[in-house]
Amino acid sequence: MLKQRFKPSKALASVTLVAVAAFGLSATAQAQTERLAFSGGPDGGTFQYFSNGISTRLSRTMEGVEVSNMASAGSVENLRRVNSRDADFGIVYSGDMYLGLQGQLTNDTRKYRNAQAISYLYGAPAHLIVLDGSGITDVAQLEGKNVAVGPAGSGAAASAQRFFEGVGLWDKINPQYIGYNQGASALGDRQIDALWVFAGFPNASVIQAASSNKVRLLQVYEAAEQGTLFDNHPYYAQVTIPGGTYPGVDYDVVTVQDSALWVAGRHLSEEQVYNSLKEIYSDDGLKFMYSVSQAAEAMTIDSGIMGIVTPLHDGAKKFWTEQGKTLTEAQQ
Repeated sequence: MLKQRFKPSKALASVTLVAVAAFGLSATAQAQTERLAFSGGPDGGTFQYFSNGISTRLSRTMEGVEVSNMASAGSVENLRRVNSRDADFGIVYSGDMYLGLQGQLTNDTRKYRNAQAISYLYGAPAHLIVLDGSGITDVAQLEGKNVAVGPAGSGAAASAQRFFEGVGLWDKINPQYIGYNQGASALGDRQIDALWVFAGFPNASVIQAASSNKVRLLQVYEAAEQGTLFDNHPYYAQVTIPGGTYPGVDYDVVTVQDSALWVAGRHLSEEQVYNSLKEIYSDDGLKFMYSVSQAAEAMTIDSGIMGIVTPLHDGAKKFWTEQGKTLTEAQQ
């Protein structure tokens, strides 16, 4: 008996062709989606609000772009990730960018040349918090005390070391490498004597500490001025946290700040960076960022390249030049 050869119907053939075509379109769409990674910060930190906000905005509004937000220990880890292409964007303090480029990071002589600044985000001031009933009213009284300085590898921990070295106390305190939220809880539980938070204000963890306990914020700038911080780290500047910013703290706190910068890898094209900046610094983009964090109110066209003392990415040079900005020699 002859075997009957299977002959597909026209309808089945049409369905097959449609399915193949749909699969092809889907594969093409996936291939055309540009997937980028943004390295942010620890939970409760301002970095994470900014990185998540920028990632969300770019993913929603830029066709064919999907940006995923990554948790991180903070500034120094972000610099390393972007430099090694483990992330495409990150948030890094200007000081860490400067020292990393020079090969002068703490215990790290590598020169980080593949991460470049693209904009100023906000000023990150130092908060040094103690319990009001501890009797500690001056930075010098922290000798021999347990001080939470932020996670190991974070910009907070690096800045704490620079500050305490500058006032001659780094080898005389007991640094505790824990995050902001954990530090706020540990302060209330009397497990530590002081909490160092290096972030835009108002900061959620400082609010947490001040809401649960009567706290005091020490005058950091006064101590820094008497030491060597500004001689060795010229990117730090004086800033005032106004009285009333935190519960129970009704006096101005004069402290020091570094600039938190949005950075990108050199591997990203000029077009990629230019378009990202164009979206975030549009009227709608800035309005969205202001809704994400109060600290984002520092993001303006006028402040766009403030605090940057290292070379800008080519895409950023193009964008900010179009905005009428004159680049400094260090930014070129």
